[in-house]
Amino acid sequence: MDIIAYGVLADERSALEQAFGERHDLRCLDLVLNQDTAPTAAGYEAVISSVNDCLAADVLRALAQGGTRLVTQRSTGYHNIDLDQARRLGLTVARVAHYSPYAVAEFAWALALAVNRRVVRAVWRTREFDFRLTGLMGRDFHGRTVGILGTGRIGTAFAGIANGFGMRLLGWDITQNARCLALGMEYVDLDPLLEAADLVSLHLPLVPETHRLLGADALGRMRRDAILINTSRGGLIDAGALVETLRQGGLDGVGLDMYEEEAGVSFDRSLEVMADDTLAQLMTFRNVLVTSHQAYFTQDAVGEIVDTTVRNVEDYLAGRTGENTLTSPHDQA
Repeated sequence: MDIIAYGVLADERSALEQAFGERHDLRCLDLVLNQDTAPTAAGYEAVISSVNDCLAADVLRALAQGGTRLVTQRSTGYHNIDLDQARRLGLTVARVAHYSPYAVAEFAWALALAVNRRVVRAVWRTREFDFRLTGLMGRDFHGRTVGILGTGRIGTAFAGIANGFGMRLLGWDITQNARCLALGMEYVDLDPLLEAADLVSLHLPLVPETHRLLGADALGRMRRDAILINTSRGGLIDAGALVETLRQGGLDGVGLDMYEEEAGVSFDRSLEVMADDTLAQLMTFRNVLVTSHQAYFTQDAVGEIVDTTVRNVEDYLAGRTGENTLTSPHDQA
């Protein structure tokens, strides 16, 4: 089968090519899939997408007209795909339901520790042979309170590490996770969690109910010395409200592995003027650390993502559906 993959990173290409081997004709592109680039998929029965691609209604129509019957996204999130349109077109859409939760949980802690202990600021200083400690004081996490929004696989892994630090665990989710309860987590409503937590970490899907969950009001409820970490989805936080909160002296630090409008800036912009004013403002705060949506990016997690993508293709060819299937021709609207 002819397959085309979009948004393929250099470190991913060899893994994808090796995984598909000689069984299928795979073409890897570093292009973002959108309305302008959709014609490049003409003649390819399967499209492998990334979370940064735009699979809106018009893009899906263009893919279907070009002969595409399968879209398999190599991510857990799928907010960028118009599933209703996919059903109307009779497309099969799949995703990667699970991959290593430790990759994201460990990176969330890397951000939390770096923000708390001012690691980036210290590195820049020492590169200039400035070894002063002024402005580098952090706090022990031991004995403090962490609020975890979303206690699925990743949130649970994050909670396990927090427990190792000796922290009090507060959780917020629609269901209580038995593994988190066994760690001593107390489930509370959102407002008291935000008011009590020294560290807040987001591990939620982006759905209408969680879009901009942390807006001006919620951010205003957080302790002024709290740290906020987001390795989940950028749209969980109202970026404009976050800028205003920081401008008013709220929050001790912020670590973001994604940004609300990251789809337009998640590539090399080093030689361009940053047109996104909100992101540019966020980057001016010395207590904000922004990374490149890399929390998942370990050999282990990428290997699992590639393996699952191959299984999704094989399931499609065999007419099977499973936990990764989001739409199929059988549920055509």
